[in-house]
Amino acid sequence: MPKRDPRIDYKIASAPEFARPILTYIRALAHKGCPETEETVKWGMPFFTYGGSPLMHMAAFKAHVVLGFWLGRLIVQEKAFEKAMGQFGRIASLKDLPADKVILGCIQKAMALTDQGVKNPARSPGHQAKPKPPAKLPAYLQAAFRGDAAAAAGFKGLPPGKQREYIEWLAEAKTDATREKRLAQALEWMAEGKGRNWKYEKK
Repeated sequence: MPKRDPRIDYKIASAPEFARPILTYIRALAHKGCPETEETVKWGMPFFTYGGSPLMHMAAFKAHVVLGFWLGRLIVQEKAFEKAMGQFGRIASLKDLPADKVILGCIQKAMALTDQGVKNPARSPGHQAKPKPPAKLPAYLQAAFRGDAAAAAGFKGLPPGKQREYIEWLAEAKTDATREKRLAQALEWMAEGKGRNWKYEKK
């Protein structure tokens, strides 16, 4: 049976409607191309690993999905990197995905490179990615913290990535009512020192 991570189930279920079938399809191809793959979440994105090393990842945005390989610059033509965060441009529907044999071929190349011990040239020693700036608190969250010291302290104690997850979740609310509901839930979890996706984090 494929080794699945419930956090990815959640990521797919909570993605925009257009993205769900794309993410589900990519996930199936990952397991087809690499039956030994294990799922995890890194930097907020679903990742598929092989032999303990990152193999490929996918992510959904408001209007497109991206698919990328950890050793992408050694697998896909460099010019493809200009299109989006992944190596296959902005994917807005299943029709935008490359043919199955192309993706499966990339998976096989990635596995072979991993078996050879090849490292990501963009993440070699001496290379440092630019850190993201601290998450900016929206005014309504600042106001809520003034009235809830426990939530404010809990939020402050979270890593920057988990702080950003809360802020993005609140910002994605389509109505004021939804945002208020999410805010109330967020404050409760923050006061307990929990991250936004605490239910899906491995114990």
